Amino acid sequence: MSASLSEEEQLESLKSFTKKYGSAMISGILIALIAFFGWEYWQKKNLAESQMQTAKVQQLMDDARSVQGNPNAITDLTEAADKIVKDNPDSAQAIQTQFVMAKLAYDNGDYAAAEKALKKVENSKVKDEGLTQVVKLRVAYAQLAQNKFDDALKTLALVTDPAFKATADEVRGDVYVAKNDVENAKKAYQSAWDALVERKQERQILQIKLESVGVLVDDPEIERPILETQVDES
Repeated sequence: MSASLSEEEQLESLKSFTKKYGSAMISGILIALIAFFGWEYWQKKNLAESQMQTAKVQQLMDDARSVQGNPNAITDLTEAADKIVKDNPDSAQAIQTQFVMAKLAYDNGDYAAAEKALKKVENSKVKDEGLTQVVKLRVAYAQLAQNKFDDALKTLALVTDPAFKATADEVRGDVYVAKNDVENAKKAYQSAWDALVERKQERQILQIKLESVGVLVDDPEIERPILETQVDES
């Protein structure tokens, strides 16, 4: 991509990339979260006092695999998830049920339903700060998907745990791109990049996003940028 591209051209390039891969990326993230907070995780945590609730979550996850295209089944699943939340609203299991419901909503392209599901546990008092931060990140994704840009930025401002700073900054950059605010998008992406480089974490997608808004970054772990860049010398 030419380094002399206008801001409008840079934005269109990134939006095209996001349109092509965004849904798959979000679904992949949600699938990973569901897997992480799955049955084996809770077994390892040895939560004997909540085994019944955990079993209900596992059943919910099993049922979720076969409800696509069946509105009645989704309604029943929603009721089951809501009961788990009602019975123990400040539990990790309650949050997990809403991850499952949000994933289903994303798969159906119903981002408002995804946001609604996640907001049911957004203010959970579960004793796991990292888990509550993940909920807020998912809410921000759902708001971004609905073009609720200011709401997404407000939600991201609540992600204060340093462990999630890079992710929050990257999503913040996505929001600014959608708002056609290239300068703030650059700042947010650069902040996320610096954090990921320091932690030596995966960052290939972020590098593409940075280059799409006209920022070329040198990755200390690879010999050249992912994208071949030609500078207009005229």
